[in-house]
Amino acid sequence: MDSDGLRIGRSIVVPDAELSERFSRSSGPGGQGVNTSDSRVELSFDVARSPSLPETTRARMLGRLEGRLVGGVVTVAASEYRAQLANRRAARERMAELLTRAAAPPPRKRRPTRPSRAANQRRLDEKKRRAETKQRRRAGWD
Repeated sequence: MDSDGLRIGRSIVVPDAELSERFSRSSGPGGQGVNTSDSRVELSFDVARSPSLPETTRARMLGRLEGRLVGGVVTVAASEYRAQLANRRAARERMAELLTRAAAPPPRKRRPTRPSRAANQRRLDEKKRRAETKQRRRAGWD
């Protein structure tokens, strides 16, 4: 694991000090070890009060993540691996992906375009050809 923090997009890095990890027992199969090892990882990040986020990015993230936030904090859980270290890595990757998508700038507004005259003509020609084909099928059954 890298100790410099969690990279969000190209320019933002969340320091490890702002991330909090909680460990608990995983559910599911695993034999006797599942009852004793705390391999499930919950990784939390306080979006609302993080000093490492620019104000515009914070506002965008709060808007996009509002369904997942509890008191301004977003939490990601990982328990698919039996090893705690693997779950920690998975949780960090999931958090980075979630925050990167939430921080991404809005897509550019679509500029409406019109089909070219030639494309329109091709469409109409094909339509006529198809209509004639169907017309010929109907004509001979009188």
